[in-house]
Amino acid sequence: MAEAYICHVGNVLDLLLQDKDLDTESHSFLSPNPLPLEFVDANTPPNIHQVEANLQSLVQKMFKMEQELAWHRKHFKAMHPSTTLNSDIVLAPPILTPPVDSLSPPISASSRWADGNWEFVNHTATHTSVRTDRTLPTKRSPPLPTIDTLVPEPVSGTLTPPTLGASLAASHSSNASENVAVCLNGHIPASTSDTSATSAVMTTRTTTFTSAPATTTTAAATTPTEVMPCAQCVHNCAQVASAVVRGDLGVRIHCNNTICQKSNLVKSVNEMVAKLSNFTAEVIQVAAQGVEGRLGVQAKMEDERGIWREFVNHLNTMTVGHSEQVRDIASVCTAVAHGDLSQKITVSVKGETLVLKNTINTMVDQLRSFSSEVTRVAHEVGTEGRLGGQAHVKGVDGTWKELTDNVNIMAENLTAQVRDIADVTNAVARGDLTKKITVEVKGEMMDLKHTINTMVDQLQEFATEVSRVSLEVGTEGKLGGQAHVKDVSGTWKELTDNVNLMAENLTAQMRDIANVSKAVACGDLTKKVSVPVQGEILDLKETMNTMVDQLRTFAAEVTRVAREVGTEGKLGGQAEVEDVDGTWKELTDNVNTMAANLTAQVRDIASVSKAVAKGDLSKKISVEVKGEMMDLKNTMNTMVDQLQEFATEVSRVSLEVGTEGKLGGQAEVRDVSGTWKELTDNVNTMASNLTTQVRSIAEVTTAVACGDLSKTIDVEAQGEISEVKKTVNSMVEQLRTFAAEVTRVAREVGTEGKLGGQAHVKGVDGTWKELTDNVNTMAANLTAQVRDIASVSKAVAKGDL
Repeated sequence: MAEAYICHVGNVLDLLLQDKDLDTESHSFLSPNPLPLEFVDANTPPNIHQVEANLQSLVQKMFKMEQELAWHRKHFKAMHPSTTLNSDIVLAPPILTPPVDSLSPPISASSRWADGNWEFVNHTATHTSVRTDRTLPTKRSPPLPTIDTLVPEPVSGTLTPPTLGASLAASHSSNASENVAVCLNGHIPASTSDTSATSAVMTTRTTTFTSAPATTTTAAATTPTEVMPCAQCVHNCAQVASAVVRGDLGVRIHCNNTICQKSNLVKSVNEMVAKLSNFTAEVIQVAAQGVEGRLGVQAKMEDERGIWREFVNHLNTMTVGHSEQVRDIASVCTAVAHGDLSQKITVSVKGETLVLKNTINTMVDQLRSFSSEVTRVAHEVGTEGRLGGQAHVKGVDGTWKELTDNVNIMAENLTAQVRDIADVTNAVARGDLTKKITVEVKGEMMDLKHTINTMVDQLQEFATEVSRVSLEVGTEGKLGGQAHVKDVSGTWKELTDNVNLMAENLTAQMRDIANVSKAVACGDLTKKVSVPVQGEILDLKETMNTMVDQLRTFAAEVTRVAREVGTEGKLGGQAEVEDVDGTWKELTDNVNTMAANLTAQVRDIASVSKAVAKGDLSKKISVEVKGEMMDLKNTMNTMVDQLQEFATEVSRVSLEVGTEGKLGGQAEVRDVSGTWKELTDNVNTMASNLTTQVRSIAEVTTAVACGDLSKTIDVEAQGEISEVKKTVNSMVEQLRTFAAEVTRVAREVGTEGKLGGQAHVKGVDGTWKELTDNVNTMAANLTAQVRDIASVSKAVAKGDL
């Protein structure tokens, strides 16, 4: 059995010695005596010789390799002190670090591995190995051990794995910079180059082993033993570790050694790799689900403990948080896409997701801010016809700046074009035929420009005669004048005849109207216009006759109202008519009487009201009044008395809130009830609500003014404050979808002159629908207006009136 055990050790060492990269030293480095054990004789089995020689060779190769690695590391750090080695591994000798099995004595606390070298301080041979008779080698020890003391008998029929003695560790105290030989038994020759001297020393040395008394088999069997991995298992373990480092989790330890007993190390390594493989597959599955857009996938935790369970918990927490964040962002983006700018991202986030949240909320606020200005400009220009409007959006840049500029360019170009056309048409309407349209235009606006300029040229030819007749009839008051234009035909001949007919009819009509007007001016409301007329002159005739009838009816009513307002205290109107007589004189007198009485009353009330408005509550209404004015006087005086009692606290709260800006103040008025109690409560409620609302609105508006559109008003509000809150919160969120169409319509209408363009925004409602309708209404109105002007201008240019 001993020979079989030693044969096994020799085979393992042969496998380790097959690495020829370690053969960097000459044979002179090795100990000249391959078998330095003194008890070995000619009868010693050859396996002992093989084991001892292989052990010496292996130890010295490993020792030299560790010295070279330690020297290389020191040299590299000296040359590159600021560089960290990727493989800066602590050089602990894998074989020379005792104890490696149950037969090797432990290294005491006074020994340590430092900078690639073992350091020993008074190393003792105390140990607790299974074989208590195996001790560290010492010089001149008593009786020599037998082969049985080195090769223990198996306990319970099981082979114990071989190990190196503690003397191997003792040989590790040599310095890497010294070229000295190493001996397994602690003897260091004087020089490795002096083979004969070394041989003499080795042959004359007296170093022996000191062995403790051998224990019985029963005692050895009662001591627990640990199954150690064989060399192949250790080698496979290294391969598995390397595969794990490379990311290959399919490698396992498979030992083909028939006499190897699978140790806990082998089982633990295989279980660890299997656990890593299963865990990696679960993580990859969760990641793959996330890549495919399936949010909220959870990793399974079936028997995870320790750091594995903690990692899975963190992974699942991450996926749940990511799911909530992405879904909230998607909800807000969908709302913006549908024109709903009232939603904001509210989920709690951190890091770069917080930056994304703030960016999207800022975008929504900017869209809401831009909506108001675009709607205003579109309404002013397209619906109300107020040219020159400009969109003013502060603190914007990028697309918003470009969009604002496009809207302003459209409005500016349209203003310049329409105003130039209006100047010319106004000049024509005023009789000034010297002006023409000069503004640069395109498209349908160009056709309109040419048509109007042609019309002006044609009108200049006709202007002289018409101007003369117009001057006589309209300016000099010479009725009966006729226009004489020679060699005219067509429209101009018809126009001349119409002018003359107009002058003749106008003469008769105006003279009749003048007679009636003179009678009315003199207070005679008995005459009416009787001349036959048509068209607008007929309207004027009917208006004059209706006016006479209404004035007659109005005289009696004004007299009654003047008496009620000025005398009875029933409030009414005031009339001032100069240089009148007759009915108008009587009407003026009645109205003036009313005004005199009402003036005294209202001035007294106004005086008290102004005093109250200025904070002076010492005045009261003292003028003599009646009727409703008496009720008003009593009400005002009672109000002043009540205000005097309420003034102090309200003034204080008003001063704090309204003047000093101290929000949160409350009015404290004792012993009040009824309206004043309610008023006090309302003031306090107002101050409280106003404090909360103003602070929230100020925070949001300040953020908007600074370009930060990530905040919204979330305070509870009602009435107009609620409308302000809703308006501010929804203002920014209603801009983005509308931008492209507004830019296109603005460019077509304002720059390219293409009328008839419409903004097409699908799937919108609310503000976006109204905004789209405003833009389309503006474009439609403008198209209809300009095309109608162009149609009339073309007709005039062709002589079709």
